Amino acid sequence: MITLHRILVPSDFSEHSKNALRYGAAFAEKFGAEVYLLHVFQDLAIFQPDAVTVGPPAMPPIDEMLAAARTALQRSLQDCPIKNVTKCHLEVREGAPFEEIVDFAKETDIDLIVMGTHGRGWLAHVLLGSVTEKVVRKAPCPVLTVRHPEHEFVQD
Repeated sequence: MITLHRILVPSDFSEHSKNALRYGAAFAEKFGAEVYLLHVFQDLAIFQPDAVTVGPPAMPPIDEMLAAARTALQRSLQDCPIKNVTKCHLEVREGAPFEEIVDFAKETDIDLIVMGTHGRGWLAHVLLGSVTEKVVRKAPCPVLTVRHPEHEFVQD
């Protein structure tokens, strides 16, 4: 029998992530599981220095950016149509997204990761890679990828 106690839903605030949250919340409701909603803030100037060619744009302090991400996670949770999830934890981290997602899953003993996939074309995939693909390969638990739009089995 499958039991789920802790479900991780990484979010980049896209429609794909919102759809994945609907699935994660539905599983949490069905299994009485806790949901961990995670956003990873990646500073391109630190993690991909080549992306910043002239100089970094004027950015708010990191603390403000992390606080804004936490507020956006709270808003995502409020917008989720499934309301019977009793425990939801919000987490914001800074780093490389796939590494932070995998590390968080290990640290928190996550049973299932539910994440959206953007379905980029093959060229973008080859050039940029895929956070979802890396998580699938490195995760310590099963990963459910949700493509949007697709056949919906979650009913609001």
